[in-house]
Amino acid sequence: MGIMSKILGGGGSRSVDDYVELDADDFADAHAETGTQVHFAEIGDQSDVIPIKDAVYDGDFVIADITRHSTSDRTIEHVYDELRQVVEEVDGDIVQKGDDQIIVTPTGVKVSRQKL
Repeated sequence: MGIMSKILGGGGSRSVDDYVELDADDFADAHAETGTQVHFAEIGDQSDVIPIKDAVYDGDFVIADITRHSTSDRTIEHVYDELRQVVEEVDGDIVQKGDDQIIVTPTGVKVSRQKL
């Protein structure tokens, strides 16, 4: 019996004994060893940029909610400027998704501008 047969269930019958129940608590330590994380943030004012910058410098992704601001808001322009400086320093990327989100990536990660 090949691996695909085992995955897709072709041939033979299965019993409850063929399966192992996994407990999510068994994998809690695996999260601590993860190198890159995705963070979610809300940008309300200029001070909210600091933890975003720290996360990107640490090699993490940030998806920031900017729904409190319009794209012509001076605060959001300053936020963009600060985050652009960070991504230039770390060779990351920054894109705005719609009118409500900014995606900031760490070193060596670029966001495709084309949909799949």
